[in-house]
Amino acid sequence: MMNLPQITPYIFFTGKGGVGKTSLASATAIKLADEGKSVLLISTDPASNLKEVLETEVAEKITPINGIENLHAVNIDPEMSAEEYRNRVISPMEDILPAKDIEKMREELSGACTTEIAAFDEFARYVAGDEDDQPYDVIIFDTAPTGHTLRLLELPAAWSDFIESNPDGASCIGPSSALKTSQERYKKVVEKLQDEGSTTIYLVSRPDSSALREADRSGKELEEMGLANQVLLINGYFEPVDESDPFAIKMKKRADDTLENMPDRLKKMEQLVFPLRPYNLLGLDRLRTVFEPLDKEQIKQNSQSILTEQHESELPDLDSLVDDLSSEKDHGLIMTMGKGGVGKTIIAAAVAFKLAQRGYSVHLTTTDPAAHLLDQIGELDIPENLTVDRIDPDKEKQAYIEKVLNHRGKDKTEEELKLLREDLESPCTEEVAVFQAFSKAIQQAKRKFVVVDTAPTGHTLLLLDTTGSYHKEVLRNSKMGTDKLKTPYMYLQDPEYSKLLIVALPETTPITEAARLQDDLRRSNIEPYAWIANQSMSATEISDPLLKQRAAEEVPLLEEIETKHAKKLYAIPWIAEELVLENLLKERIEKQTKTV
Repeated sequence: MMNLPQITPYIFFTGKGGVGKTSLASATAIKLADEGKSVLLISTDPASNLKEVLETEVAEKITPINGIENLHAVNIDPEMSAEEYRNRVISPMEDILPAKDIEKMREELSGACTTEIAAFDEFARYVAGDEDDQPYDVIIFDTAPTGHTLRLLELPAAWSDFIESNPDGASCIGPSSALKTSQERYKKVVEKLQDEGSTTIYLVSRPDSSALREADRSGKELEEMGLANQVLLINGYFEPVDESDPFAIKMKKRADDTLENMPDRLKKMEQLVFPLRPYNLLGLDRLRTVFEPLDKEQIKQNSQSILTEQHESELPDLDSLVDDLSSEKDHGLIMTMGKGGVGKTIIAAAVAFKLAQRGYSVHLTTTDPAAHLLDQIGELDIPENLTVDRIDPDKEKQAYIEKVLNHRGKDKTEEELKLLREDLESPCTEEVAVFQAFSKAIQQAKRKFVVVDTAPTGHTLLLLDTTGSYHKEVLRNSKMGTDKLKTPYMYLQDPEYSKLLIVALPETTPITEAARLQDDLRRSNIEPYAWIANQSMSATEISDPLLKQRAAEEVPLLEEIETKHAKKLYAIPWIAEELVLENLLKERIEKQTKTV
């Protein structure tokens, strides 16, 4: 039995989407409740599937969990909280500002920052509650706030005056009067979070380099805010059941190598490692196994029927995708989209290389750190007809911030400048800045294939369009007729010119998040071309019983994508080798050799 570290009254789980935060948070809640503690589990995850995980209808009100006497849960819907928050911000302004400014404010308050602030506003009330009336021994939060959110909440109460006198100012929080919790109570919340005897932060990751980098980044950010009591949870570590399966052996080696090379800060932290299970962690019985060691003999017995069945994907592969993308034109814009850690960069690079192998002129541009991309390329020769460059998000963002400060910062107080600068540190700002750099690459797609990793979100595109930051500004200042002028935003809306690819892992949470991203794009009148199920176990040649069971559980999820979400769906197998791109391209070369 695996033991948890010292239990504090407040426990936060944070990490990339799809790493297993909800599963581990729920399993921890069940374990503590089984041990006799009174536990409240609070989820603010927009992709939360607590209903399926806990087999109980969890909603906006605190609900007892079926079959567990000491456990309650509540699911704070961040979108609903954000909409209520937007209404509280905008209602007092409706009789003061013109309709166009109201529209602009609503869109500015539609981003991830506002959603996070509104959700934190909700669950802060649980932390700031009267300790004498606290009915729970432990409150578990899935997920933790970011350092950016906490910094915004620490800013002075100049919010109201600032937003009222500058309707084009802060784009994240709006006036402080819209918050349910006062700044004084926020101060108490932050003090509790900073108290190591009160709060533990669990940084959740998989044995995957991008997830570990995100855990390291968020851990540093929270530590800077004084939340230093952190524990690293490595979820989904694979231990082969069939030692003769070459794929299984390679998969374990890759995980071991990744963990060996994790950031030094994470290496020094207290760690817990949770093995990859043969099933998705849905239901109380399965969740109770999370802290138990793997029973390999039991897995072999349970796999007898599965091993005799075929669970191989018949979905078209990456080569089929490239064939389809180049079937009608020798140019165009191709963009990979998706949440962090799903493999957007690798897929963008693979598509670019495969198009170049077919003789097309291709340009690949990415926001991924150049060294990481070059590591993935390895010793591969870059074809003469393929050019690669990198847009530096930090550089673009800082240049954009300085431009905005120079434009908006005149005659402002130090407090107002501090608020504006902190507001501009939001992820939305980076997306706007990067999109302007992307715009140059978009024009090249008139004469060659341009593959971009990654596209901006629908919110960013709509924000640009609504505020006139780019789209309307171009139209307004151009001497060309609107029937002849085509802005980058319009190119993205043109399905003949642009093909947007949504990348997801064939797992519940990543699929839910990808579907939300697609809805966001459609709100901007942009229709994705296809979905890609990356790291698909059912598209991989395996004999290991544990992996076979996972492949079987993947099948209904792929069916869900096909029937509910994607117009086209392609599947890419799990690559166990470290140089993923090189092996994706080798597969094509081997197929060509066999054909010859």
